[in-house]
Amino acid sequence: MAADSFGTYKGLYDESKFAELIATKEGLYWLKVRSIGRPKLLTAFAKKALIDVSTVLAQKRGAAERLMKCIFDAHPDEETLVAFIHATYKAERKLRAGGEEQLISELYRMTDFSWGGIFENSLDKTIVNRYVKKIQKWDTLNKAIDEKIYPSMRGYVLASWYNHWTSIIIEDIFKDHRAVLPTVGLIKQVDFFVDQVPFDLKVTYFPGGYMEVKRKEKGLRPEATELKKFARDHKFFFDSSAPPKVQFAELFAKLRDHPSAEAKAFMKSFLEQRRSIIDEAVRNPQQLMVWLYENQGERRFDASNRFFLILGDRNDPYEGWKLKRNHALLAKEIDRHLDSLAKQPRDRLKIDFRWKGTKYFAYADALFVFQ
Repeated sequence: MAADSFGTYKGLYDESKFAELIATKEGLYWLKVRSIGRPKLLTAFAKKALIDVSTVLAQKRGAAERLMKCIFDAHPDEETLVAFIHATYKAERKLRAGGEEQLISELYRMTDFSWGGIFENSLDKTIVNRYVKKIQKWDTLNKAIDEKIYPSMRGYVLASWYNHWTSIIIEDIFKDHRAVLPTVGLIKQVDFFVDQVPFDLKVTYFPGGYMEVKRKEKGLRPEATELKKFARDHKFFFDSSAPPKVQFAELFAKLRDHPSAEAKAFMKSFLEQRRSIIDEAVRNPQQLMVWLYENQGERRFDASNRFFLILGDRNDPYEGWKLKRNHALLAKEIDRHLDSLAKQPRDRLKIDFRWKGTKYFAYADALFVFQ
């Protein structure tokens, strides 16, 4: 072991160079130690592995990193480390499992998923920009609070609640699988390992941006443009002053529900085009995964290995959110996919992508679950 291999691997981790980090057994071992990175867990493992960390614990600051280095340098048997991780996860999972059915029942009480018009999912930014900085009159501000801010806040809180708990349920489905080594220490960019490959789980819906890219490749106009053109040509009223997403939702619902033969024919063609693009992505997920890497938000960019769970509804782009609570379907599809993934060679998962002119590579996989 090199004199400062701990620091070398830490540097690779901090720079999000996961492919390089897991290229060696030692680097992968470092990541597994990091995956129990809370001081309480590290101390418990050190005790189990008979590693003296009393000197480290006597120092008050930076205990977690020093504990990790102490354990890594001592390099206890990997089987002992893996067994400790599994045992810790099972103990934590047992506490959640007892209330899981009740939690899923509560999630089914959600009848509408909406961020309440909150801009970029940021409650404080929306309130400041739309109300605090624009309204000068006391009475007008109070009326806005009662009629606009409160309903928006309610939608925002409900949507956040739904996303939080469904994410925990979905992550547990993955971590319960026999081929998976879970993480238990809240490690950044790693949720679990599958056959020695660490993955950051990303639960998302089929991206509208990718849909438009593929439509353009096929010589098709954007979906919103098609909906608005049909509406104007056939004298369907819609609120053209509303935000684009609101316009799209109104037109989609209005044309889908209209009994005229023209509207039915249009929506049949519209949905067939959507399904065709979705089915192409399911057959060849590589392009979509590259697109997802290359279209990350700048503040959240990283090149970690990712497992994309992509949800949706082939017939309605606004109904996919319901799948996040469909535990039976998700468990069936995730277990089936992981059974297959554990038998695949690692190289099959390698993808290359570019970010601001720099080439990166990572290991990634995708599972599509659609209604």
